[in-house]
Amino acid sequence: MDRKRRAPRFNRLSGEERRAALVSAGLACMARGGIQEFTVDRICVEAGVSRGLITHHFGSMNALLAAVYAHMYDGSTKPTRAVVPGETRLSALLDAFFAPEVFNRDMLNIWLALWGQISVNEDLRAEHRVQYPAYVRDVAAAIDAAAAQNGRTVDAGTLARTLIALVDGLGLQHCIEPGSMAAESASSACRALLEPHVGPF
Repeated sequence: MDRKRRAPRFNRLSGEERRAALVSAGLACMARGGIQEFTVDRICVEAGVSRGLITHHFGSMNALLAAVYAHMYDGSTKPTRAVVPGETRLSALLDAFFAPEVFNRDMLNIWLALWGQISVNEDLRAEHRVQYPAYVRDVAAAIDAAAAQNGRTVDAGTLARTLIALVDGLGLQHCIEPGSMAAESASSACRALLEPHVGPF
């Protein structure tokens, strides 16, 4: 029998793939246990990498946290960029807000962990100042387009910020007690807010 030890196999991933793997690991840790799970050791175990790779690819844990935040916002705005024929951007956005892969306790745990750090983490606060205005613009554009289809003019920016606040609140309620706020009810609440202003969509 050959008792020689085999050399460990390393995955030859690009720098971008390594960064993505660390972001995914950070998300998994926060989904599991909030910001308390967002540690060097736990993220590296989750990603299957050595401790030094976080510093190598991000420079610091705060920078990795900011990258996680940017990733979450990127996922939130994708529906406004890819709409199936016959569907409005606003309808696609509401569908995405309350899709099972988004409107669930794990994802909402991540948002809660991130929101709780904004006031105390300058790197995350700086990223928020980039991501949130862009998010509002994307949502406002979808609202403006829906209103225009019905020949209406609205204050899309104000409606966008109101909608985002409502979605966040509905998500918080679902996270605390999922049975008290079903996805269908949450979507209906958003339509009840929007349709008096933009018309049916």
